[in-house]
Amino acid sequence: QVHLVESGGGLVQPGGSLRLSCAASGFTLSYYAMGWLRQAPGKEREGVSCISSSVDSTYYRDFVKGRFTISRDNAKNMVYLEMNSLKPEDTAVYYCARFKDLSCSGSYYSTLAYDYWGQGTQVTVSS
Repeated sequence: QVHLVESGGGLVQPGGSLRLSCAASGFTLSYYAMGWLRQAPGKEREGVSCISSSVDSTYYRDFVKGRFTISRDNAKNMVYLEMNSLKPEDTAVYYCARFKDLSCSGSYYSTLAYDYWGQGTQVTVSS
């Protein structure tokens, strides 16, 4: 049974940093690309970043490029999202999700590209 559990969210001031973690179980992590998506209040869920199974390629939406870094440790069954220079508009529930293929594609921004999700972790950026 596929299981994804996010952690690391919280309240942070603008300009601050957080590191989200995603613990994966029930499948072979190295066979899949993985992504992070987010959903702000009143908005649709959107893709933020994606990392291929072999860690050789990463994708970032323009609104997080240069501030967020996605990484993974297949041996530990973990996926991470390092978030720096956080802005109030980054406030959202962040979800870890399994991409439907080995490598990310241009569709990583869409929820349709993923088949399993975690429960999400709340990130609030506020002074």
